[in-house]
Amino acid sequence: MSATSSHPTSAHWGSYQVLVRDDRVVGVNPDPDDPAPSPVIANTPAAQHHASRVARPSVRRRWLEHGPGPDPRRGDPEDAYVEVEWSTALDLLAGELDRVRRTHGNAAVYGGSYGWGSAGRIHHAQSQLHRFLNTIGGYTRSRATYSHGAVEVLFPRIIGTPAANRLLHRAPAWTQIREHTDLLVTFGGLRVSNTWTSSGGRAAHTAGPAMREASGSGVEFVSVSPLLDDTPDDVRAEWVSIAPGTDTAVMLALTHVLFTEGLADTEFLDRYTVGADVLRAYVMGERDERGGPEGTDRSPEWAERISGVPADELRSLARRMAGRRTLVNVGWSVQRARYGEQPLWAGLALACCLGQVGLPGGGFASGYGSMGNYGGGATPLGLPRMPQGGNPVDSFIPVARVADMLLDPGGRYDHDGEERRYPDIRLVYWAGGNPFHHHQDLARLTRAFGRPETVVVHETHWTATARHADIVIPSTTVLERDDMAASQGDLSVRAMPRAVSPHGQARDEYDTYADLAERLGVREEFTEGRTSGEWTRVVYERWRSLVARRGLDVPPFEEFWERGRVDMPGRVEDEALLGEFREDPEGNPLRTPSGRIELFSETIASFGYEDCPGHPVWLPGPAVTGGTDGEAGDFPLVLVANQPSGRLHSQQDMGAHSMSQKVRGRSPVRMRPEDARARGVADGDVVRVSSSRGSCLAGVVVSEALRPGVVQLSTGAWYDPSAPGVTCAHGNPNALTEDVGTSALSQGCTGQLTRVRVEPFAGEVPPVRAFEPPRGVTAG
Repeated sequence: MSATSSHPTSAHWGSYQVLVRDDRVVGVNPDPDDPAPSPVIANTPAAQHHASRVARPSVRRRWLEHGPGPDPRRGDPEDAYVEVEWSTALDLLAGELDRVRRTHGNAAVYGGSYGWGSAGRIHHAQSQLHRFLNTIGGYTRSRATYSHGAVEVLFPRIIGTPAANRLLHRAPAWTQIREHTDLLVTFGGLRVSNTWTSSGGRAAHTAGPAMREASGSGVEFVSVSPLLDDTPDDVRAEWVSIAPGTDTAVMLALTHVLFTEGLADTEFLDRYTVGADVLRAYVMGERDERGGPEGTDRSPEWAERISGVPADELRSLARRMAGRRTLVNVGWSVQRARYGEQPLWAGLALACCLGQVGLPGGGFASGYGSMGNYGGGATPLGLPRMPQGGNPVDSFIPVARVADMLLDPGGRYDHDGEERRYPDIRLVYWAGGNPFHHHQDLARLTRAFGRPETVVVHETHWTATARHADIVIPSTTVLERDDMAASQGDLSVRAMPRAVSPHGQARDEYDTYADLAERLGVREEFTEGRTSGEWTRVVYERWRSLVARRGLDVPPFEEFWERGRVDMPGRVEDEALLGEFREDPEGNPLRTPSGRIELFSETIASFGYEDCPGHPVWLPGPAVTGGTDGEAGDFPLVLVANQPSGRLHSQQDMGAHSMSQKVRGRSPVRMRPEDARARGVADGDVVRVSSSRGSCLAGVVVSEALRPGVVQLSTGAWYDPSAPGVTCAHGNPNALTEDVGTSALSQGCTGQLTRVRVEPFAGEVPPVRAFEPPRGVTAG
């Protein structure tokens, strides 16, 4: 038997080592320098060599026989593919790109590619695709993210773009929280499994240990969430059990207490904010959300009726927050719902009323417990980066509006004060991402993918997105190519040497694009005469030169590659958000119209949006009212579709760690014991979870770690529409959720909450076919 070798690598879930024997991954070991490695690394061996790998270029038979055009059968579970030679696939693809660009213009190509396909700095799937599309004349792109789309649009309006960027990318470090914070009140919890992930990977998982150290140093945690285990047990968080989607009501009630009991810091409000008088009048019931004279008193008793949190508990919490150094954190999950801008704005307003914004350990944050590098330091000197070039096409959409764009070309929509029109997309080009994980209402998304004339997907595995494509290009995984890894705030830059040979006929995407560029007459422009290996050296050395101009030194590429990693130069751990502004608001004004924090924004008010007025207000979403899901009696439970702990999004769902959490091969849905008994189901049963948009099958896990009337089904199960009468047989909650934006302001994702019913599944439970390759292709 051959010897086993160990190879360092990195993924979005961290750095680790893969064990290889006979050119196959046979195991994994955590990085010895990682204090809290993610168990998700255990998914790697099975995923790397799984039968669902895309082994050869493949073309959908109906497209091959009938040519480009809309096709409502795109994505049909019984659709067949034809494996073709690389030269044939590249000729077909180059010809189709040329046809669409010449006939309809480059704006007819959508290259959104919202992707998490690779943690590498060079072979980052989205960057590679965008570089290629820019080289051939540009494309329609997407803006913002599914994770925090509302944050990205709202905060530049109310604190200015530079401060909004610092909010997302330079949050005060956990070390500062441990030293300065007395009380951390977090809406949406501090879920440790979310911190296993960082875009680009992270050398060491420090967020979980940092939370424990902060708790051990005396920081008190309060978790406002419908889920008890949204914070780790060892931080001993106080649980405020809240009805899903009612965070804004609770924040307004806390603000009401501060105003009525004289606890609001009026000196801070007067000097550093505008609109505090409007906010106060609204909270005290002196005006309504439109400025009318008759409002509703937003008292703790009012909030109790909405949120289920006792009024006395809210009063006590408000007083504690006012009497101590308090940090208000609004997790990204909270804004992924209808009117998701409101809890963000209300959370900032609450922090301003406490008067601690800009102080070490106090103020406002949005992201602790949402991703591993949030609060993990910052890298202001930047990271090695593959250049993408410029996009000469100015067409874009908010990322979560992709189905609207495809279904309604030319349709009108509002976004951030503009009236816009959806472009007429003829060719969708996707690489390294899976919208059938991220997006809502998957039956509707399938209809949307049936409209373009051609869909192209680069993939490592036969995901649901690949199975909606006409041309599928097999791509290498991170273990099959050389690269390097680093993320914002990271501790080091790491080498990622190839560990195993490419699977089947898979190729690096760079080489695929180079050959396509040659067919389109722009190979030299795309490659600049370099191989991907040469680009790795060039990108590193350019970064090294930039660092050197700041008086810092990192070794040459050859030494870096031999050593395997270098410490991150210039890394900082910031102390306070808006600290400079607090110290001197006149000398360091914010980039807002007033130069101050805008608790009332005349700009946003001028847009006239019914679903996002000019200051934070209570707007009850469908999860609270029943809304578009029908009456609450038809769908009496509120489903929380949070991020999974068994994988990153949908990646490597067939891996050992992910599979260990499934119930009878499908995603687990957690239910309270009394809610399960009332429906005649028990632990381990397969149930049908239904909304007004669709249904999915899931396996019951009975748990007391939820609020009554709440069920929890994490995202990420590979979409499986193969069973008759069920939208997804595998347990993907996006089969249930509504495809609508947060508001006209940001048009962000609203996939966190929906109303459902749960009932026993009658009849023979259908098999899960999500991991089977489609007809006509050779199993990986």
